[in-house]
Amino acid sequence: MAIFHPDLAAQPVPRYTSYPTAAQFHEGVGAGEQGQALAAIPAGAPVSLYLHVPFCRQICWYCGCNTGVAANDRLKRYEKALLAEIATAASLMKGRVIAVQFGGGSPNALAAPVLARIIAALRAQFDVADGAEIAMELDPRAIQPGDAKVLSAAGVNRISLGVQTFAPHLQKLINRIQPLDTIMTAVDQFRGAGIKAINFDLMYGLPGQSVVDLTETIEQALLLKPDRVAVFGYAHMPSAIARQRMISDLDLPGAAARFAMSKAAHRLFTAAGYAAIGFDHFALPDDSLARAAADGEMIRNFQGYATQAGEAVIGLGATAISQFSGLIVQNEKHLGQWEAAVNAGQLAGTRGVAVNADDAQRSDVIARLLCDGMVDVPEPLADALPQLARHAARGLVRLHGRQVALTPDGWPYARLIASAFDAHLKAPQRHSKAV
Repeated sequence: MAIFHPDLAAQPVPRYTSYPTAAQFHEGVGAGEQGQALAAIPAGAPVSLYLHVPFCRQICWYCGCNTGVAANDRLKRYEKALLAEIATAASLMKGRVIAVQFGGGSPNALAAPVLARIIAALRAQFDVADGAEIAMELDPRAIQPGDAKVLSAAGVNRISLGVQTFAPHLQKLINRIQPLDTIMTAVDQFRGAGIKAINFDLMYGLPGQSVVDLTETIEQALLLKPDRVAVFGYAHMPSAIARQRMISDLDLPGAAARFAMSKAAHRLFTAAGYAAIGFDHFALPDDSLARAAADGEMIRNFQGYATQAGEAVIGLGATAISQFSGLIVQNEKHLGQWEAAVNAGQLAGTRGVAVNADDAQRSDVIARLLCDGMVDVPEPLADALPQLARHAARGLVRLHGRQVALTPDGWPYARLIASAFDAHLKAPQRHSKAV
């Protein structure tokens, strides 16, 4: 799989979890537009919910998420405010919830009984479909005995464990100490409670990391047989993310080493029977994401690759992002201001972007290229095709008329190739490296 092109691998490009991307968000979009978009969703139309918990028990130095350490009083206040926001959003929206995702931060910074109460409120306030997937990201270090039974009883049916690396010397460098036994215990606990769908998040490009380190981590992960694995490249942006200044630039692997790690992950997971999904995911063939990818039904949103979203993704919680047809809106980031708004029965959107017809067309092209590896480019966007000639010359894409298809060598550079259709992209901007 793939040839290393140093000039391409080092280029910063968006992750394209939305288009337009967050770089285009502005304060001209807010709660008013958010409320109109919620009310415009037809009765019974399928929607997804995303609930953001911006807290962790301990901060990892690599992390770029909107999160912080919080005391118990702040956690109690957050629960109260989140329940108020749920009530307000549900009073405006008559769609049917087909999927729920808890992310962060670490949702289990809130105790399992609290999370169960929040899920109960969702069921009481929204029309939640029978069999809806309720997925939750969890910090393995914060899992307590009995949590699995509580969450399973509440309806959680998929969890994602933040593994990152099993190498102790790397865990020390990123301030995330969690022995292999911690992960094994968590997996056993959740499977024993009936939650069979388990995801792992792994990372490459970490400080001090080598191909051998990543290989050993993957071999250990495979022993636990996760259903789905994401292998993310660490994005080092200390000028924008203060906690990353605890990581020395001198400890970071170079572009060639990062690329070798990406290739190793692909080789090891596919050899173990996992399907390669997009450019950074792997899934067992019977996993819902693998089936969606095979059927051409996979989507891409702020949670990364996903199986379903419906007509909208409704974000709840501080900093959460909602995606509607024609609108993307982000909630207030400042916790106190978010609390004040939602406790007063208001929505908390403060910035975002209106999505016009051209944006929507470009969004679809970028998403299909990143999800399916192939897209038929509509005539209005054909002027972007000449930009792909340089990639075709290197064997990264095949061009046939207005059809664009990634080759196996092109998948690692998928985001860079997709950026040819980004009308908003200007250099320099703060984005992760292409590989």
